Amino acid sequence: MPTITAQGLVKTYGSVRALDGLDLTVEEGTVLGVLGPNGAGKTTAVRVLTTLLQPTSGTATVMGLDVVRDAKALRSRIGVSGQYAAVDEHLTGYENLDMVGRLYHLGATRSRQRAWELLERFDLTDAAKRPVGTYSGGMRRRLDLAGALVAEPEVLFLDEPTTGLDPRSRLGMWDVISELVAGGTTLLLTTQYLEEADRLADRIAVIDLGRVIAEGTADELKSQVGGERVEVTIARTEDLGRAREVLGRYAVGELVADEHSRTVTAPVSGGAAALVAALRGLGDADIEVLDAGIRRPTLDDVFLSLTGHEAEARATEEATA
Repeated sequence: MPTITAQGLVKTYGSVRALDGLDLTVEEGTVLGVLGPNGAGKTTAVRVLTTLLQPTSGTATVMGLDVVRDAKALRSRIGVSGQYAAVDEHLTGYENLDMVGRLYHLGATRSRQRAWELLERFDLTDAAKRPVGTYSGGMRRRLDLAGALVAEPEVLFLDEPTTGLDPRSRLGMWDVISELVAGGTTLLLTTQYLEEADRLADRIAVIDLGRVIAEGTADELKSQVGGERVEVTIARTEDLGRAREVLGRYAVGELVADEHSRTVTAPVSGGAAALVAALRGLGDADIEVLDAGIRRPTLDDVFLSLTGHEAEARATEEATA
């Protein structure tokens, strides 16, 4: 039986359907990345699966426990880190983690031991005895994730866990998450950093308007968008029209030209051979090329193709949550 299941989940707020028949499956020891534009229902789904909200209709289970009927038993077996750090600003970092351990009934000795283990793991030992109110946003995010790991849960829900982190801290967080999954943890991860899903997720579910509109591995989703593209940046803006004409000879679909960056992108077949032919044609037309290459579809392309929205690099609170 899959570790996490959702079947036909619906959640309404008046006339707004935050979830509209959502179906999800996460196998044991794997990572499901959930992508979607703001307001798609990602946070609402996490809140339902972690017993913080009751669905209007539909069913969901985690480790075989029903999220409504078995909510109390389930809470002791999962870890959750939301979009915003749920930490007490008046307590120190150490006191926050120690408190979480005691709430999980780990006992005084184990709670203290676990707090120090996690402070070291998240590079927070130097700030352990400082009030959290003095922490930076990135430090609070790391402390919040540490809190979700105190009880060493079998299943972890991370709702946009690296929002607000600098690139170095984000990479460190990815390493921690990878270690957890390697150790057998099952993870549901929502994110708007598409490279994060590409790096961490075994499978990806794209949701929009409260339902799954596509699911598969990163490669499977990219293949839905189309094949390779020749991307050429030229030296002179006035040559852009002629560059489109030349590349149009090799394109197997619609070209895209960006006047600001002086870049023309053409879907092609034949990979490197198509690039060589295109460069030869541009050279014959006396069009100076600054940069050229073959580009595969990215998850950004998938996101835009499936949802009609540009993926946003910075997450904001979902309108429907």
